[in-house]
Amino acid sequence: MSRSAHPAGPRHADVLPEGHYAAPPADLNQLDPRVWSRTVGRNADGVVTVGGIDVKTLAEEFGTPAYFLDEADFRARCRAWREAFKGDASKAEGEDADVFYAGKAFLSRAVVRWLDEEGLNLDVCSAGELATALAAGMPAERIALHGNNKSTAEIERAVEEGVGRIVLDSFQEIVRVAHIAQRLGKRQRVQIRVTVGVEAHTHEFIATAHEDQKFGIPLAGGQAAEAVRRALKLDGLELVGIHSHIGSQIFDTSGFEVAAHRVVGLLKEIRDEHGVELPEIDLGGGLGIAYTSEDDPREPQEIAKALRDIVHRECDTAGLAVPRLSVEPGRAIVGPTAFTLYEVGTVKELPGLRTYVSVDGGMSDNIRTALYDAEYSVALVSRASTAEPMLSRVVGKHCESGDIVVRDAFLPADLAPGDLIAVPATGAYCRSMASNYNHALRPPVVAVRDGQAREIVRRETEEDLLRLDVG
Repeated sequence: MSRSAHPAGPRHADVLPEGHYAAPPADLNQLDPRVWSRTVGRNADGVVTVGGIDVKTLAEEFGTPAYFLDEADFRARCRAWREAFKGDASKAEGEDADVFYAGKAFLSRAVVRWLDEEGLNLDVCSAGELATALAAGMPAERIALHGNNKSTAEIERAVEEGVGRIVLDSFQEIVRVAHIAQRLGKRQRVQIRVTVGVEAHTHEFIATAHEDQKFGIPLAGGQAAEAVRRALKLDGLELVGIHSHIGSQIFDTSGFEVAAHRVVGLLKEIRDEHGVELPEIDLGGGLGIAYTSEDDPREPQEIAKALRDIVHRECDTAGLAVPRLSVEPGRAIVGPTAFTLYEVGTVKELPGLRTYVSVDGGMSDNIRTALYDAEYSVALVSRASTAEPMLSRVVGKHCESGDIVVRDAFLPADLAPGDLIAVPATGAYCRSMASNYNHALRPPVVAVRDGQAREIVRRETEEDLLRLDVG
């Protein structure tokens, strides 16, 4: 698969022509390190382990379905992104870039503490995410607030707490934030989010820089330039930069190159019209991870060099000082660090078609396959097997024919009820988008590290579910 392709499968459950599927892997027991977190492996008995603990032990203690997060891997990825975007140590200013973890991918108080300890900033986009960040002790000045329709209460909380920046998403919001800040006797640092008209090679629902969508203020027609004029006139705002985000699950930087060219063009217009050189540029996040062995993500060092080169080149051409660069990886940090563990319940063979493998979770713990046609890998993890591969579809237990976890995969033909299977790369947008559909109880998130496991988000209970039902 090329880096510019989106790893999305067919939209429907049609039987595809023979030969459509790639050949099964030579060894179904092998775990591709590009897809699984760094401490995952198989022990001498063929059982998969993470952080030194085997999945049978984890299932006995925490049940299934459950998300198991490799804490050492998460921290290592935080450090890799931080180190990749460090500035030249010989420069007086030291670091000249900021890494904001995109909390929407997955957020909990433990994750916030890890981010703080590893030196990353945090991007939030709701009152709940902001409350979680503050409750866990993230310094407010290292928090950015996003969102296309922030409420007055959300803006007031952010301004009162002193968040480092608010990303403005509309003309109405420019005025709203300015009035709130002025009323509270503050001058709020802000960026303006612009849509740059870049077509990212990704799914329609997660492409965010084309003009016909809800996010940002378009460059086209001079709207972004007008937004800048208005922001610069308002006493309650300190306009510090321009923000751009072109989409998600992107495997190349060509779209960022076009976006940077257009954003720097706007910075030049601002300088020429207002005599102001804005000191920040945020190119967002959205860089992809490996969900299958065909995906080819780029390493943080490679991404950092490419983005730096793009911004430096565009600023040199425009005659601008190079602004401080910000990026917002979320999925790229947490996505590969977790897998979802399921117990097999029913194995239903449809001769000549495929075998349906039903698990004890489904679209309530991973909506992405149904929502985005996302592709995933899957493996038998409670034992090794030398059985022949069988074409399988891993499905959930919900009352929807679209309740699919892994659309097409090869699993051992001796798979049986009670076996444990795991889907890797589920750290991002699985627990954060989980639901109570069919009154399912949302699974726990369990952090595993150095032979120790602990819930960082506990499993929901029937009491939790009924507590909200005031009857």
